[in-house]
Amino acid sequence: MASLTHYRGGRIFTADDEQPWAESLLVQGGRIRFVGSTLAADQLAAHHPAAADVVELHGALVVPGFVEAHSHLVNLGRSLSQVDLLDAPDLAEVQRRVLEAVDAAPDADRILGRSWLLEPLAGAQPDRRMIDAVVADRPVYLVSNDLHSGWVNTAALRELGIDRETPDPEGGTIVRDAEGEATGLLLETAALVLMRGGVERLEDDTVRDTAVLRALESYRAAGTTAVADLGLRRAEFEALERAWDADALPIPVAGYLRVETSADPRLLREQLQRAVETRDRIAARALERGERDPMLRIAGIKVWIDGVIDSGTAAMSAPFSDGSQPAPLWTRELLEPVVVAADAAGLQVAMHAIGDAAVNLALDAIEAARRANGGDGPRHRIEHLEFVDRRAAHRIAASGTVASVQPVHSDPAVQGAWRRQLGDDRVERGYPWAEFEHAGALIALGTDAPTAPYAPLPNIFIAVTRRSPGRPDLPANHPALHLELSRALVAATRDAAVACGWGDSRGVLGIGRRADFAALDVDPFADGAEVLREATPVLTVVGGEGFPRT
Repeated sequence: MASLTHYRGGRIFTADDEQPWAESLLVQGGRIRFVGSTLAADQLAAHHPAAADVVELHGALVVPGFVEAHSHLVNLGRSLSQVDLLDAPDLAEVQRRVLEAVDAAPDADRILGRSWLLEPLAGAQPDRRMIDAVVADRPVYLVSNDLHSGWVNTAALRELGIDRETPDPEGGTIVRDAEGEATGLLLETAALVLMRGGVERLEDDTVRDTAVLRALESYRAAGTTAVADLGLRRAEFEALERAWDADALPIPVAGYLRVETSADPRLLREQLQRAVETRDRIAARALERGERDPMLRIAGIKVWIDGVIDSGTAAMSAPFSDGSQPAPLWTRELLEPVVVAADAAGLQVAMHAIGDAAVNLALDAIEAARRANGGDGPRHRIEHLEFVDRRAAHRIAASGTVASVQPVHSDPAVQGAWRRQLGDDRVERGYPWAEFEHAGALIALGTDAPTAPYAPLPNIFIAVTRRSPGRPDLPANHPALHLELSRALVAATRDAAVACGWGDSRGVLGIGRRADFAALDVDPFADGAEVLREATPVLTVVGGEGFPRT
């Protein structure tokens, strides 16, 4: 018989509406066997054939393991060793950090950086010559904080084969100067496909394998016990599968395979069919491996309906402050058949939609799937939802759609370009999580790492306070739209688990559930949300095994 472990003497937030608080947990065989008072747990443990192992919690707050509802694991793992430009105050500091990376790795074939913002350039657009001025002899690839723009030097353009004759990819832009030469700024699929895909082709599997494990280990250390990876390319998924084959995944992963936009319906059908085949193959292998609760599975597909507000590429119903008004990356005629077919095949569809026009298009497609197939299909998701019209929250709730949001994107410290692009009263309703809550929608929290820090506790701090964890002096970003602490914790645990297809096994500390939880070094219920800014887990338990090991 498996040994019994008694976690006792804590304040346990269960995320179970029927029994929200407890003092003790009994864990056996990786699952929770009892949740309740310490007295009752002691009595049950006394009747166990062998003495129970006891872990004293010393009054610590225990919460269900956080479920990261939206991540990009390979990119996150890469980013942890890349040049970090998020807090660079000006171009000179960007250049200094890039040059420092060259000095630190003089034999590197190329330099990779992340998280640049437009503000440090003081109104100028990123240009290859800004990087050439400090590094001209090797390629430099810098991805923006939102991952939707790339900034490269001349050597990188050359390595990618981009010149004045290279056409813009579908759904993207190679920004050019008056003479038609590429400036080094790449937007949307030019960054997402041309740049990132080009870099990936230059890497070997070892880079991706290392990145996946680095990202997952970092998540576990931060109290996250399950992750959804949205928008997987083939090479990224193969890295996850290799780690699974080697029994090396430290926490379970739900994958969403990338479906690229195309004007050719045949190519869209082929991508969808590959997703179904991959889902079924992985599910069959999990059964062969005896995994009733697989460490790796395919939950669905991911599509990008628009870009981002910061760079003026989101699909809005009214123009940006400069008069531009980009169209969605998909037409209704192309999107709806994909969503309807995916729904019929049991594939969950996660749709990146930031602007209100994109959100409405996504909702139209989900409602079309419900009309075509009935209401028993998978619960589809809309990612980000940064600006929506006043009807959207009720449509989201009525259609059973998951509102998958990332509080870290609303950090006041990174809102400058976002606000300038809108330039009107739309900024007053940005990131309207309270509207989704009042409408009764299911809200799932994630971080979209590496577009933002992956740690769940600062993310919850922003959800609750609408303030910046790194710049607490800045005014809150429309605090009336915040979530209450208990609601934010539920959205980051129970409801995030539901959103990712783990609703029966994770996200709640209840009998029969997976023993996934975290003990924190602070108690925001007792001491206020402020303590979440720098909070860390003192213990993470995954499937009954504690890290650091108990």
